[in-house]
Amino acid sequence: MMLSPDQAADSDHPSSAPSDPESLAGPDARGLLGCCVSDPEPVEEGGGEGKGGGRAALHPQQLSREEKRRRRRATAKYRSAHATRERIRVEAFNLAFAELRKLLPTLPPDKKLSKIEILRLAICYISYLNHVLDV
Repeated sequence: MMLSPDQAADSDHPSSAPSDPESLAGPDARGLLGCCVSDPEPVEEGGGEGKGGGRAALHPQQLSREEKRRRRRATAKYRSAHATRERIRVEAFNLAFAELRKLLPTLPPDKKLSKIEILRLAICYISYLNHVLDV
Protein backbone atom coordinates (compact mmCIF):
# COMPACT_ATOMS: atom_id res chain seq x y z
CA MET A 1 0.00 0.00 0.00
CA MET A 2 1.44 3.34 -1.02
CA LEU A 3 0.83 6.26 1.30
CA SER A 4 0.53 9.87 0.34
CA PRO A 5 2.66 12.34 2.35
CA ASP A 6 -0.41 13.23 4.45
CA GLN A 7 -1.15 9.59 5.18
CA ALA A 8 2.48 8.81 6.04
CA ALA A 9 2.34 11.33 8.89
CA ASP A 10 -0.80 9.61 10.27
CA SER A 11 0.41 6.02 9.82
CA ASP A 12 -0.66 5.13 13.37
CA HIS A 13 -4.24 6.15 12.54
CA PRO A 14 -6.56 3.08 12.57
CA SER A 15 -8.12 3.98 9.22
CA SER A 16 -4.76 3.60 7.47
CA ALA A 17 -4.51 -0.08 8.41
CA PRO A 18 -4.50 -2.44 5.41
CA SER A 19 -7.83 -3.99 6.38
CA ASP A 20 -9.95 -1.92 4.01
CA PRO A 21 -10.95 -3.59 0.68
CA GLU A 22 -9.12 -1.11 -1.52
CA SER A 23 -5.73 -1.57 0.09
CA LEU A 24 -6.10 -5.36 0.09
CA ALA A 25 -6.96 -5.38 -3.62
CA GLY A 26 -3.94 -3.26 -4.48
CA PRO A 27 -3.42 0.18 -6.03
CA ASP A 28 -4.86 -0.86 -9.42
CA ALA A 29 -8.25 -1.70 -7.87
CA ARG A 30 -8.79 1.89 -6.71
CA GLY A 31 -10.25 2.83 -10.09
CA LEU A 32 -12.64 -0.15 -9.98
CA LEU A 33 -13.69 0.15 -6.37
CA GLY A 34 -13.37 3.92 -5.96
CA CYS A 35 -16.81 4.63 -7.37
CA CYS A 36 -18.58 1.93 -5.36
CA VAL A 37 -16.81 1.67 -2.00
CA SER A 38 -16.48 4.65 0.30
CA ASP A 39 -13.04 5.07 1.81
CA PRO A 40 -13.07 5.31 5.63
CA GLU A 41 -10.03 7.61 5.61
CA PRO A 42 -10.78 11.18 6.67
CA VAL A 43 -10.64 14.04 4.22
CA GLU A 44 -7.50 16.15 4.62
CA GLU A 45 -9.34 19.17 6.06
CA GLY A 46 -12.28 17.18 7.46
CA GLY A 47 -10.93 15.93 10.78
CA GLY A 48 -13.09 12.91 11.77
CA GLU A 49 -14.46 10.02 9.78
CA GLY A 50 -18.18 10.75 9.85
CA LYS A 51 -18.03 14.53 9.91
CA GLY A 52 -19.05 16.67 6.95
CA GLY A 53 -20.65 13.94 4.86
CA GLY A 54 -19.66 15.79 1.68
CA ARG A 55 -18.88 14.28 -1.68
CA ALA A 56 -15.13 14.53 -1.02
CA ALA A 57 -15.48 11.84 1.66
CA LEU A 58 -17.21 9.49 -0.80
CA HIS A 59 -14.58 9.78 -3.55
CA PRO A 60 -11.20 10.70 -2.05
CA GLN A 61 -9.28 9.60 -5.14
CA GLN A 62 -6.19 11.72 -5.65
CA LEU A 63 -6.67 12.47 -9.35
CA SER A 64 -4.43 14.87 -11.17
CA ARG A 65 -5.95 17.96 -12.72
CA GLU A 66 -5.43 16.47 -16.19
CA GLU A 67 -7.17 13.22 -15.23
CA LYS A 68 -10.15 15.10 -13.78
CA ARG A 69 -10.40 17.19 -16.94
CA ARG A 70 -10.12 14.08 -19.14
CA ARG A 71 -12.91 12.31 -17.24
CA ARG A 72 -15.18 15.36 -17.36
CA ARG A 73 -14.60 15.76 -21.11
CA ALA A 74 -15.43 12.10 -21.72
CA THR A 75 -19.09 12.53 -20.84
CA ALA A 76 -21.68 12.73 -23.61
CA LYS A 77 -23.22 15.85 -22.05
CA TYR A 78 -19.87 17.68 -22.11
CA ARG A 79 -19.11 16.63 -25.70
CA SER A 80 -22.54 17.77 -26.86
CA ALA A 81 -22.18 21.14 -25.11
CA HIS A 82 -18.66 21.55 -26.51
CA ALA A 83 -19.87 20.77 -30.05
CA THR A 84 -22.63 23.37 -29.67
CA ARG A 85 -20.18 26.01 -28.42
CA GLU A 86 -17.78 25.22 -31.26
CA ARG A 87 -20.57 25.46 -33.86
CA ILE A 88 -21.60 28.88 -32.51
CA ARG A 89 -17.97 30.04 -32.54
CA VAL A 90 -17.42 28.92 -36.14
CA GLU A 91 -20.68 30.55 -37.27
CA ALA A 92 -19.65 33.84 -35.64
CA PHE A 93 -16.22 33.56 -37.24
CA ASN A 94 -17.73 32.98 -40.70
CA LEU A 95 -20.19 35.84 -40.21
CA ALA A 96 -17.32 38.19 -39.37
CA PHE A 97 -15.51 37.15 -42.56
CA ALA A 98 -18.71 37.71 -44.57
CA GLU A 99 -19.08 41.21 -43.10
CA LEU A 100 -15.45 42.02 -43.88
CA ARG A 101 -15.86 40.63 -47.39
CA LYS A 102 -18.78 43.03 -48.04
CA LEU A 103 -16.51 46.00 -47.29
CA LEU A 104 -13.78 45.02 -49.75
CA PRO A 105 -13.85 46.00 -53.42
CA THR A 106 -13.32 43.13 -55.88
CA LEU A 107 -14.07 42.49 -59.52
CA PRO A 108 -16.47 40.81 -59.98
CA PRO A 109 -18.19 41.90 -56.76
CA ASP A 110 -19.72 38.47 -56.08
CA LYS A 111 -16.40 36.62 -56.48
CA LYS A 112 -15.95 33.89 -53.87
CA LEU A 113 -12.80 34.49 -51.79
CA SER A 114 -11.12 32.22 -49.28
CA LYS A 115 -10.54 33.45 -45.75
CA ILE A 116 -6.85 34.04 -46.35
CA GLU A 117 -7.67 35.97 -49.56
CA ILE A 118 -10.14 38.12 -47.62
CA LEU A 119 -7.50 38.90 -44.99
CA ARG A 120 -4.82 39.71 -47.58
CA LEU A 121 -7.21 41.89 -49.57
CA ALA A 122 -8.25 43.68 -46.36
CA ILE A 123 -4.58 44.39 -45.55
CA CYS A 124 -3.98 45.78 -49.02
CA TYR A 125 -7.17 47.85 -48.94
CA ILE A 126 -6.35 49.35 -45.53
CA SER A 127 -2.85 50.16 -46.76
CA TYR A 128 -4.34 51.82 -49.87
CA LEU A 129 -6.78 53.87 -47.75
CA ASN A 130 -3.91 55.02 -45.49
CA HIS A 131 -1.95 56.06 -48.58
CA VAL A 132 -4.95 58.03 -49.90
CA LEU A 133 -5.28 59.85 -46.57
CA ASP A 134 -1.56 60.72 -46.49
CA VAL A 135 -1.59 62.31 -49.95
